Amino acid sequence: MEIGIDSFVATVVGSEAEAPARGAVRVAQLMEEMELADRVGLDVFGIGEHHREEYIASSPAVLLAAGAARTRRIKLASAVTVLSSDDPVRVFQDFATLDLISQGRAEIIVGRGSFVESYPLFGFDMQHYDELFAEKLDLLLKLREETRVTWAGKHRSSLSGQGVWPRPLQARLPIRLGVGGTPQSFARAGLLGLPLTVAIIGGEPHRFRPLIDLYRKAGEQAGHAASSLTVAVHALGFVGETDEEAAEDLWPSHFETFSRIGRERGWAPTTRAAFDAQRGPTGAFVVGSPETVGAKMRRISEALGGVERVTLMMSGGSLAHAKMLKAIELMGTRVKGMV
Repeated sequence: MEIGIDSFVATVVGSEAEAPARGAVRVAQLMEEMELADRVGLDVFGIGEHHREEYIASSPAVLLAAGAARTRRIKLASAVTVLSSDDPVRVFQDFATLDLISQGRAEIIVGRGSFVESYPLFGFDMQHYDELFAEKLDLLLKLREETRVTWAGKHRSSLSGQGVWPRPLQARLPIRLGVGGTPQSFARAGLLGLPLTVAIIGGEPHRFRPLIDLYRKAGEQAGHAASSLTVAVHALGFVGETDEEAAEDLWPSHFETFSRIGRERGWAPTTRAAFDAQRGPTGAFVVGSPETVGAKMRRISEALGGVERVTLMMSGGSLAHAKMLKAIELMGTRVKGMV
């Protein structure tokens, strides 16, 4: 099993006048985090696309390229690229360039996004939410296979054999489909034979087993080899020397983040009791000592019929940078060996 880190590059929100300086500090911290993750042997570092004040991650490919120049072996992935509101040609070019910079370590994880700010920002109608994604994914997959593409769609101008460069170093640029909880998304990934990344950020992971079974069944019925139908899990997590230390370090940042999102979406206020329940043996949060985190990763894999990768979302924000670095070090030096 591969293990790694996903980041939305969260930062503390303050005055607009101070935003540039805060951003510069946070990006410098991110580079340290990526360097350390590479040095301690983690397998993948993902940066998710967001267009919000509290996240410095509107251009994951740019941040990943900066990290590529400072790392040697770790895979560099988007987590996710909001393909519905982007242009597939530009996405392919950005990640092909990243692949050249990193000497073959780039990976695209595409999805529709957990926030919707990018749709009006780039002039797309939310009424076409799924249609946009399906069409643009079709084009992105064609771009991976062919340098000169002939293609026609509804939401983007047609291509009539234009060349798309540069080409990546990898013979086939890895593309994974990131999904939440809709059966249609799981089935689509299977029909296309794409590796799957499942975001499990609440509830109990074993409840996703029927959806993953649907993915595998759809893929096999479409003629794809079972070996190509791999599953990765994106989960909320944090590592400390002890379970109590990890929980105490993460809780303030978790409370701030989910209280803010909850107010926007009308959720009930998050509580410490709910947080503690989710980090229990059957909950979704992968929070605790290296031993607890390693055991939780194995338990998630067993519950889902085997997964090839688990990445923990650790974003910073109000969480002290030193604590983030310590968690990354523990992931590489202790958790990885257990898993």
